[in-house]
Amino acid sequence: MKGGNMPRVEYNQDNAQKCQCGVCPVQTQSECVKNLMMKMKQMKAQMEQTPENKMPEPKDMPGLYCAIGKAYCQDLDPTKGCVCPTCDVWKENNLKSKYYCQKGNAEVIG
Repeated sequence: MKGGNMPRVEYNQDNAQKCQCGVCPVQTQSECVKNLMMKMKQMKAQMEQTPENKMPEPKDMPGLYCAIGKAYCQDLDPTKGCVCPTCDVWKENNLKSKYYCQKGNAEVIG
């Protein structure tokens, strides 16, 4: 797609399941991320019991930053290596940049 209105990465269950942010060294030592991950485990059990299978609010998602933008957690360590290029979401959407948790969400590169 050409032009300035390129589609963004979708914030959905499929992309959330492929997301590699949970194993990214940038956020592995974050207490905020650890708390969100515990909350996500609790939410997952509830989501499996509801037919809507709704996505959590972006502020509660410890990942998929290429879709939602900068991380809510402020204790990430951007000096650590980014794993975006190992992620299927990154590959499938033809993304080029990295560190979405610090820089914000991505637009698809045409």
